[in-house]
Amino acid sequence: MTERPPLLDPRGPRFVAAVTTVVLVVILATGSGWLALAQAAVFALGALGPRRSPYALVYAKVIRPRLGPPGELEDVAPVRFAQRVGLVFTLAAAVAYLAGGWVVGTVLAACALGAAFLNAAFGLCLGCEAYVLLGRLKAKS
Repeated sequence: MTERPPLLDPRGPRFVAAVTTVVLVVILATGSGWLALAQAAVFALGALGPRRSPYALVYAKVIRPRLGPPGELEDVAPVRFAQRVGLVFTLAAAVAYLAGGWVVGTVLAACALGAAFLNAAFGLCLGCEAYVLLGRLKAKS
């Protein structure tokens, strides 16, 4: 008997992306490498499991109880992969900002912002799409 993959409410990752969008806007407005490093830590927790992110905990404890049941559930693996991608971008942005590379930090944070905004506003998770694409490429080889 095959084990079913863990599933989650897709509204949670969208909420997480909305909060992340706000944080990334502040990072871009201030050029704060320390805030970028804090966001990288949030992504690191999310990469361990999307429900471990502090933003996801807020969703689970404050928002989710006030909503009806989700219309569908989604696999955790693509979301975990997307969190890893966000970790790479924000960690690199933090290093760049803290090393004085304002332009590089800004470009990396802007890329992360674009991805977070697309997920928050339209439900388009670029990291999740990359996960599916990589899975298809791996299956063909």
